[in-house]
Amino acid sequence: MRSWPLTIACACAAALMPMAASAQPEPTPLTLEEAQTRAIAASHRLAEVRARAAAAGAVAAARALADLPTVSAAAGYTRTNHVTEFVVPGPTGIPRVLYPDVPDNYRTRLDLQWPIYSGGRVDALERAARAEAAAIAAEVEVAQSDLRLEVARAFWAAVTAGAAASVLEQGVTRAQAHVADVRQRFEAGLVPPNEVASAEAQESRSRMLLIESRNQRDVSIADLARLTGLETAQGLAPAATLELAPSTQAAAEGLVTEARAARRERLALESRIEAAEEQQAAVAALRRPAIAVVGGVDYARPNPRIFPREDRWQDSWDIGINVGWTLWDSGRTVQEAAAASHQAEAARQRLAEFDSVLDVEVRQRLLDIDSGRAAIAAAAEAVRAATEAQRVVTERYRAGVSTQTEVLDAEFARLQTELDRTRALAGVRLAEARLARAIGR
Repeated sequence: MRSWPLTIACACAAALMPMAASAQPEPTPLTLEEAQTRAIAASHRLAEVRARAAAAGAVAAARALADLPTVSAAAGYTRTNHVTEFVVPGPTGIPRVLYPDVPDNYRTRLDLQWPIYSGGRVDALERAARAEAAAIAAEVEVAQSDLRLEVARAFWAAVTAGAAASVLEQGVTRAQAHVADVRQRFEAGLVPPNEVASAEAQESRSRMLLIESRNQRDVSIADLARLTGLETAQGLAPAATLELAPSTQAAAEGLVTEARAARRERLALESRIEAAEEQQAAVAALRRPAIAVVGGVDYARPNPRIFPREDRWQDSWDIGINVGWTLWDSGRTVQEAAAASHQAEAARQRLAEFDSVLDVEVRQRLLDIDSGRAAIAAAAEAVRAATEAQRVVTERYRAGVSTQTEVLDAEFARLQTELDRTRALAGVRLAEARLARAIGR
């Protein structure tokens, strides 16, 4: 009687297993383009670069407003010590206070500052800020290209691991069938027991490789889910195969020209060269005078501009022109100009280095694709030959004229060639993604 609860529990568990399996969410099919679009929308790194680009745009807008007037308000209170009032006789004989004892002093002012000439410094700083904003805006697109390449790597890694797992699953199926055949031969007394052990060892090795491949596939899918902002538990199913379309690659010279026009890194470097040159012009403008219109309205109690002083609120105003000209600054302007000049030269050298590396990078990616396609053709021929060799050896083994070792070697050779072809296809896919990144697509 005590076994009934355990039996009922096992039956309930068996009944609930199909329901639990059906409750698992279906994997989400995802193409490479969809994955890249999702990653661009979900990336925190891109959000950071976009924020920096917005900040640079705000700085440029602020520099553009630097030559417009500014109006500020100020207020203050001052408590002073008591003083002896200065009194003089009036024309009618009544004493008149010229300097009263007013210990409580209140002052308000509405002030105007309007720079009307800065020797070109304000305009140069504005152009420098706009060039820096353009450079950071180009960096946003650079970050997007880097992210697309990272997503492509994770995507094709998941597809490659899935394809390798499919190849290994077929290898495990063939190995299990071979183990069953060897066991039947052993039971019939046709083969010694060591051949059964060898077949089982080969089948165990195939299962081990399959487990590793599935783990690599799950890791790649988890990385892809992280990049695209999807829930890892939801599961992804990359909607692509490793098979390649016929090659329609353009000439290297045309791709290099396209890359120089499309790579946003190059635009960022050119913008930074412009920004450094404008900074140099802004520093040079310090050698010229600066002119500004100033003015304001005071409302104070007492008002120090009105004589005699009175303990009451009175207003006054002023307007004028200020001219400032730095005649000698101990060489600071010269050093700042030299620093801006060196920064511009450094940016020019980086641009020259980028152009030289870009040419080599594009040609290297093209060579990777060409060599990868050649490797695919060789791997396909190897798969065909290994499959035929396995078929012949298996038939000879069944006829009793071949050994178990030869069958196992032929099976392993076929499995290895199929995996080599899968890796070659994955290599070309990744090389194509790197080429697209190199030419700025």
